[in-house]
Amino acid sequence: MMKPNQDVRNAVKENGFRLWELAEALGIYDGNLSRKLRRELPTDQKEHILRTIDRMVEQRQTQEEK
Repeated sequence: MMKPNQDVRNAVKENGFRLWELAEALGIYDGNLSRKLRRELPTDQKEHILRTIDRMVEQRQTQEEK
């Protein structure tokens, strides 16, 4: 059985981030993010989180180019 929000968890892992880094980027505590991920998120919240991960990837690429 897959965990809820496995797509979010995979996106974080595949891009080499940790959940605490995502929580920081979202402006919430990592414990709150972990709690949110226990149950499947509504589509709009999940899309917001996935867009945040995309921004984190872009920021890392920009930093690497410097």
